[in-house]
Amino acid sequence: MEAYPPKTCSIERLVTHPKLVAATKAGTKTQQRRDGIYGLPGEMFDLEGMTFIVSDLTRQRLGDMTDADAHAEGYPNLEVYKDIILKMHAGMTWNADSLVWVHTFSAQTDL
Repeated sequence: MEAYPPKTCSIERLVTHPKLVAATKAGTKTQQRRDGIYGLPGEMFDLEGMTFIVSDLTRQRLGDMTDADAHAEGYPNLEVYKDIILKMHAGMTWNADSLVWVHTFSAQTDL
């Protein structure tokens, strides 16, 4: 098992925006990037009656994101992802060297 730093926030705060909750429930959003750790592999969270499990947690430079990564975040491409993220976080700039935690998850169907 990989050693991770302490969690910085509760897993219940991993996916909160209504559009992103809907995309997660629909299966079109399978990742969430955060500047801290919200959930560890094997940890479960609930979204409006559906249970999801974190399957992977990795570090990534923002500059290494691809269109496929943005799609896994629930966006059509990287440019749309960047635009929305910068609008959501007033004063934020896109620093390609910034590191984020990539939480990968899926619906838990065998509960």
